[in-house]
Parts: sequence; structure tokens; C-alpha cells
Amino acid sequence: MMTDEALSALAALAHPTRLAAFRLLVRHEPDGLTTGELVEHSGLTQSTFSTHLAVLAKAGLVRSEKQGRNQIQRAEIGALSALMLFLAKDCCGGRAELCEPLLAELTCC
Repeated sequence: MMTDEALSALAALAHPTRLAAFRLLVRHEPDGLTTGELVEHSGLTQSTFSTHLAVLAKAGLVRSEKQGRNQIQRAEIGALSALMLFLAKDCCGGRAELCEPLLAELTCC
């Protein structure tokens, strides 16, 4: 991941509604959620939420797939992984023991 991509992803996640929606989608992988389900969870109107969803999609964090009459939204786990690796790259100056707690937290799921 390049710096510009990381900044785009971080900016997209730097809003409470978008962060909550993305975290909800991550919890519902690999099945995803319909746009309607996401709107219900957000408490926003469809049009307002769609704007937030578009920001996440533009940042490469969410992808949409038509399934019958529904649009299924899914978290781009590869993008999440790339962002996490970008942030943690060169962690602790090569001192692996300092990164072990972080790695343990990430692998506990």
C-alpha cells in the first residue's frame, strides 16, 4: 500500500458513521450485509448513508455486489490487511518482542 492509499483509507474511516459501518461489515464477512441493513444500523436516511458508503467504496474499503434485488456490501479484507501492514511496517525498529502484543491481539480472532 502506498502512502496516498493509506491516507485515503484513513480519511474514509475518520468519521463515526463510516467507521461503524466498516466495522459492522468486517464482523459480517464473508456474507456481507444489504445496503438496507446497513442503513437500518446507521439510523440515517438512505441518501445520507449512501454518501458515506460511496466514500468507503472510493477508498477501496467496501465493495458492492448485486444479488437479486439487493446490493450486498462487503468489507475489502485485503484493503484492511494492507492498511494494517502499512501502519505496522517497521514496527518497533525490528524488535519483534515489542510487537508481540499487537500480533497476539490481531491473531486472537
